[in-house]
Amino acid sequence: MSLQSSAKQTITNIFVRQMRHIIKVHKPKVVAVVGSVGKTSTKLAIATILSEGFRVQVQHGNYNTPISVPFIFLGRPLPSLNNPFAWLGAWIAAKKMIHGQFPYDVVVIELGTDTPGEILAFQDIVQPDIAVLTAVSDEHMEYFGTLDAVAKEELSISEFSKFLIINADDVDAAFIARYLKKDAPHVTYGLHDTDYVYAVQQTATGHKISVQVPNGLNVNGLVELIAAHSIKAVVAAVAVADKLGMLPEVTQTGLGKITAPAGRMQILRGIKNSTIIDDSYNASPLAVAAALETLYAKEAPQRIALLGMMNELGETSQASHEAIGRLCDMHKLDVLVTLGKDANDYIAPIAEANGCTVLRAKSPYEAGSMIADNLKDGGLVLVKGSQNGVFSEEAIKSLLADPSDVTLLVRQNDVWLAKKRAQFADAV
Repeated sequence: MSLQSSAKQTITNIFVRQMRHIIKVHKPKVVAVVGSVGKTSTKLAIATILSEGFRVQVQHGNYNTPISVPFIFLGRPLPSLNNPFAWLGAWIAAKKMIHGQFPYDVVVIELGTDTPGEILAFQDIVQPDIAVLTAVSDEHMEYFGTLDAVAKEELSISEFSKFLIINADDVDAAFIARYLKKDAPHVTYGLHDTDYVYAVQQTATGHKISVQVPNGLNVNGLVELIAAHSIKAVVAAVAVADKLGMLPEVTQTGLGKITAPAGRMQILRGIKNSTIIDDSYNASPLAVAAALETLYAKEAPQRIALLGMMNELGETSQASHEAIGRLCDMHKLDVLVTLGKDANDYIAPIAEANGCTVLRAKSPYEAGSMIADNLKDGGLVLVKGSQNGVFSEEAIKSLLADPSDVTLLVRQNDVWLAKKRAQFADAV
């Protein structure tokens, strides 16, 4: 173990002990979110609805690793390893919380995994009162290899969470039967035959939903989210609120306050009276398929999709990208722009064989120019892609009706911008 790794582990242990002490003394409810896709949207939807009845703490970024989770409880940014004064300040703040007041009733966290065993490692850090499993789908396949391994990893949350809420629409029943801890308390949510059954109807600005709550009244309301698949996060939030004892009428007041997080099916105004669906935060086969379904469902004089490469799929990458290519429909898609090697090599030729007009881009800046050149008045543009080597959010910059809306895009701090400039030095 390197000196830096050793220091990081020591610091993690110190703040984990403090976090566990805070939980022991003040007894906040801890809600954790795991899953292959949709974690952040679900986390934020839960926090929004629970805020109608509780004092809620949530971190809007990706504080989903052992060293960062304690800082959600502290409500402080994670310091740099090279800033001892910031670590000392955080330690003092934690001591004050332990012996003083803790300002939250509920803390909502996100637990991430890149390799097998990382979810289970959290059992020595925090034991959630409620955990939500959003989905089991292709993720980090260069490490997991098979979907079965992904399922085993994500369902390992049942080993140490006191209660589990599972999205039965996106977690195969066979995986639940195989990997859910025996006798683990749990419920499911979904469109059919689940504990929390929901119905959804599209409106001009979002969706009307109705969630059947066990042993209670239905929760009904309007949600300003454009994508039908985004409603799954809302239903999970309703289920969590119900398990924590919130009345349906209190839960309903939070529905209209839920908004799309940056880079996750966020609606932006584009040039030429266009509308941009910004789903640029990340990409996986399940998420790309859902985003295309949303694009196809919207009436528009023109539909354009920018589909960036889906990273970290390992040996499944070619097959997964080709499967997305088969979803590209010439009758529903006027122009397809692909970005990144596997998108260009595998999505593009399949889409062309389907009769689609396809443009291949080497950088997000080139992709943005291609879209601008082909965009018609009132067009609808979907932007979707992974992070490293893709960064599809950069394509949006040349398409914004109001350039100041660049602040609404993901990964716009100095560190990320420097990384993008380095990766696309010839294109910036």
